[in-house]
Amino acid sequence: MEENKSVMKKEEKTPSPKAKMISLYIMGKKYEVPEGSTIMGALEYAGYQLKRGCGCREGFCGACATVYRTTDDYKIKTGLACQTVVEPNMYLAQIPFFPANKALYDLDELEPSISTFQEVYPETFRCVSCNTCTKACPQDLEVMDYIQALIRGDIAQAADLSFDCIMCGLCAARCPAEIVQYNVAVLARRLYGKYLSKKGEYLESRLKEIKEHKYDKEIEEFMHMDRESFKKKYYARDIEKM
Repeated sequence: MEENKSVMKKEEKTPSPKAKMISLYIMGKKYEVPEGSTIMGALEYAGYQLKRGCGCREGFCGACATVYRTTDDYKIKTGLACQTVVEPNMYLAQIPFFPANKALYDLDELEPSISTFQEVYPETFRCVSCNTCTKACPQDLEVMDYIQALIRGDIAQAADLSFDCIMCGLCAARCPAEIVQYNVAVLARRLYGKYLSKKGEYLESRLKEIKEHKYDKEIEEFMHMDRESFKKKYYARDIEKM
């Protein structure tokens, strides 16, 4: 996060007469912010212009991973700044990037087996089952469970359990075994999708039709459709039974 108080408008910094204010600390400096604000909202209220470490603002992109502490609690807590509500005397620290090793591999040369993970991500097998990764996950995913599934060689279960991962990095940030869980999960889902999942009956023909520009008109309509209309269209779609 980067601070730029000069860009904040006066009306954005003035709370409503009924707003209750609470104190919190951002990078060690004390601020008064409206009660009930998200961490992201509190940062902006305090005068921070969010250039990095922010994205969708709806809990989907994982860009705003945040660590913080609360009063009389020694534990370092984690969350997404766009979803976590501030508490009195909370101490905030924004970490815009979590270093994480990402292996390079050619999916066509890999097999969907436990030996692939032993070669590509050997650190996976250092897991001590402490469950810290699961506790850190803002999506409440069973992170340790999908890592343990991979250790057993169950790629399908790992792919399923990790499906909703938004790759915020908080699991890896807390892992004492230095496992990069979300990158390991990406490999599991890729292997599952390429080798293990049942293929839709019309997948190949549909891809061919797209390449032949058969659906250009419909795609153009989707590109200019308002959000509510798009959601209605999405949920009304026909889903092929596998």
